[in-house]
Amino acid sequence: MVATTSQTEARRHVWAAAAAVTDPELPMLTLADLGILREVDITEDGVAQVWITPTYSGCPALAEMRVDVDAAVRAAGFEQVRVRTTLAPPWTTDWITPEGRRKLSEHGISPPGGAPERPAGPVPLTLLPTRTVPRCPLCGSAETEELSRFGATSCKSLHRCRSCLEPFEHVKEI
Repeated sequence: MVATTSQTEARRHVWAAAAAVTDPELPMLTLADLGILREVDITEDGVAQVWITPTYSGCPALAEMRVDVDAAVRAAGFEQVRVRTTLAPPWTTDWITPEGRRKLSEHGISPPGGAPERPAGPVPLTLLPTRTVPRCPLCGSAETEELSRFGATSCKSLHRCRSCLEPFEHVKEI
C-alpha cells in the first residue's frame, strides 16, 4: 500500500485507479461510466479490495475487467489487490452515468432508456420480448428499425435509421 496516506486517501486513490479502467467491449466507457465499479476498501493488512458488478451473469468481459482493475490498482502503488465480484444488487442500465450515455451516443451507439420496473419478490416470467425504439445517435430521428436483436455483444442490438439510413447499435435495457 502507499506508505503515508490515510485510509480515506488510499480508498480515493484505489477508486480513481479502478474507475479509469475501460470496458473491454465498449472502450469509450470506463467501469465508473457503466456503473460496474461498486465499492473499494483497504483491509487492515493493506490489501486494496475492489468490488465490481457484471452487466449480466456470464458476461464474457468480466475476467478481462478483473485483470485490468488489478493491473491499474497495482500501477497506482498497491502491491496487494483483490478484485471481487458482487451480484447483489444486480446491475441495471440505469447505473450508466449521464457521461457514459453521452459517450455512447458520441460513438454512434444508442444509449439505453430506463430499465423496466420490476416488482419486489420473484422475477416474473415473461415470454414476450421487451422492445424499445431507440433514437438514432447520428441524426436523432426516432424513425428506426431493429435489424437484429443481437449485435456484436450480447448486451447490444443492431438497428438502422430510416431517416439517414445509417446502421447503429443500441445498448439493451436491463
